[in-house]
Amino acid sequence: MNFKKILFILIIFNTIFLYAQNSKNILILNSYHKGFIYSDNIINGIESIYKDQENIKTNILYMDSRKVFVSDYKTLLSNFYKAKFENKKFDLIICIGKFSYDFVINNKLKVFNYSKIIYTGIENKKIDNPNIYTISANIDVKENVELIYTVMKKLKKLYIINSSLEKEKTNIEVEKALKKLKKRFEIQYIEHSSISQLKEKFSSHKKNEAILFIKFLEDSDFNSIKDTNIVNFIKSVNIPIFVVDDQFLKEGVVGGKIISSTKLGKTIAILSIDILNNKQHIKRDYKLKYDYKFDSLVLKKYNIKPYYFYNSYSIVNKPEDFFQKHRDLFEILFLLFPLLLLLVIGLLHNIYYRKQTEKLLQERIDFDDTLLNAMKNPIFWQNKDEKIVDFNSKFSSMIGISEDRLYYASLKKLRSYKKARKLLEALEKYNKNEKEALFTFETEDKTKKIYLINQAKFKDEKSQSYGTVTILTDITKEKQIEKEKERNQEFLIQQSKLAEIGEIFSAIAHQWKAPLLEITTIAQESFYSNEDDDKEKESYVKDIMTQVKYMNDTINDFQDFIKPSNKKTKFDIYEAITSLLKIIDHNIRFNYIDVKIDLKDNTNVTVYGYRNEFMQSLLNIINNAKDELVNNDFKNRKINIEIFNKQNKLYINIKDNAGGISTKNIESIFTPYYSTKKDGSGIGLYMTKVIIEDKMNGKIRVKNTKVGACFTIILEQGNENISTRG
Repeated sequence: MNFKKILFILIIFNTIFLYAQNSKNILILNSYHKGFIYSDNIINGIESIYKDQENIKTNILYMDSRKVFVSDYKTLLSNFYKAKFENKKFDLIICIGKFSYDFVINNKLKVFNYSKIIYTGIENKKIDNPNIYTISANIDVKENVELIYTVMKKLKKLYIINSSLEKEKTNIEVEKALKKLKKRFEIQYIEHSSISQLKEKFSSHKKNEAILFIKFLEDSDFNSIKDTNIVNFIKSVNIPIFVVDDQFLKEGVVGGKIISSTKLGKTIAILSIDILNNKQHIKRDYKLKYDYKFDSLVLKKYNIKPYYFYNSYSIVNKPEDFFQKHRDLFEILFLLFPLLLLLVIGLLHNIYYRKQTEKLLQERIDFDDTLLNAMKNPIFWQNKDEKIVDFNSKFSSMIGISEDRLYYASLKKLRSYKKARKLLEALEKYNKNEKEALFTFETEDKTKKIYLINQAKFKDEKSQSYGTVTILTDITKEKQIEKEKERNQEFLIQQSKLAEIGEIFSAIAHQWKAPLLEITTIAQESFYSNEDDDKEKESYVKDIMTQVKYMNDTINDFQDFIKPSNKKTKFDIYEAITSLLKIIDHNIRFNYIDVKIDLKDNTNVTVYGYRNEFMQSLLNIINNAKDELVNNDFKNRKINIEIFNKQNKLYINIKDNAGGISTKNIESIFTPYYSTKKDGSGIGLYMTKVIIEDKMNGKIRVKNTKVGACFTIILEQGNENISTRG
């Protein structure tokens, strides 16, 4: 062998040695089996990067964790790998899935002689080891739920398929999304099922419903499900299916905010090259970014248009574009470039105009919301299923139910709330009579509110859906004014009647006084013309004159009593009560009723009001007590009148021992035209209430005592010109 040959052999040997020194061995441990689309895509992504790296050698092992269920499977794998790699050293191990990572950690001394590990999985896994790098690819359930509602505004029901629901926080993330969206649609979770059951459930089209497919690794009998079976299921479904990764993106699903498994593989490969080249400042914890991806064919099938809401997204299964179909035509059109340029400018202007229109529309929507919430009238919308789809803040505040509870709830299901139940009853009455109805309730401060109900039907021409708008108008003040007018009218009528009676009685009194005067004259003439005993004459005339004077005084007192007061004056309550009792004394004594006045010491008895009308009010109360007392034993008929001061007010209690007022009547005795008497008019106690409360700014109350009824009159008093009695 000559020198040149020896030199050539040494060069070849040195080259091989240097190459062996620089080459890197990487072991890829896949927790799953070959044919599992998700992990296969990761490996494809890794290999697409490694194909340009001549110094990297890879070994790929499939651990079949979803297919093998032998109890000592991990032990068998450990022994097998130990024998296989006994004299093998790996510069880096890539673990795809938790099964492979746990296996490597548990067997690192027994099987693997390594220095670095890259782990990727769907969960966040923080590892405090400088030789271990993680790339997490967490699915974003919450964002996908919000995305689905964004592109399907009329969504009514969302099915979430996840065979690992119990192990993950899927339902918690969904609840967060629902809270943000104010629970505008229904959620149904599907965890334990089979492919055949799912096909049967979703084979028919269901309007405004969708599926969020997360994962379906096992059926209800815990049997592993093949990806091909899942693809068959997807193709049989007739409602939109959204996903969280790109495993089945081109198999008939809409898409979503997804994790790209191929992109994950490429990220792993790039990280591994940096690690093998000892690059400085390498992050040990990576989070893969999400991508918005959609299938063009499925978007068209279900008329879903994400481009109205998202600017950055990618489309798969794009149909052949116009340029590809008409290349020859474009070559001709190239000559018409100026015209084409104008067309582009027009399109850009159209896009700008559409954006501006969308902006104005959003501003209009925001303005409408602000305007509705600024309105004083409570307003709410119901769809054809009588569910509340929207409302303003005044309605939520009025009915006392939170906004989250009101959205997509029906009033019938809110019957447990008192105000909702009353509103529902008022609406039923409104719809039954086909006329205006009133909704009355008390606020927290016991103030009574009255609302007028008005309803109108609406119809959405695009969706062909219809519903009802209900407007509640606060007419509390109008009703109070109306009631005040009625009371004033009754008061004027009563005053008019009293005035008429006064005129009649004045005429009677005038006619009566002349005969009385004649009787007096005749008695005097008889006295002075008769020669009988002087003492007997004097006694006779004195008796006649006493009776005549009593008759005259009585008619004068009664004439003053029935005369209506022209204006408010200060008067003595005690004097007014005694004057009234003097007028009706004969009637009281004739019915064997014992009336007593209890005036407390140092009582201020001066009030400002209508004296005669007050006496009329008191007469109504005493007459009612008298009518009830005649049913008692004539030896036990009592009326006690107490007069006293309390907190700068004058209190008058009129008590009787007639047995009291029945429970069913006591709440209504001040109501106009309400009477418990056979021939009663029902106006007496009502006028009493009007006089005391409306005309004298007082209050009147009634309650039962142990022996009878007690009416209490409370009148305001000033501090000037105080007169006291007692």
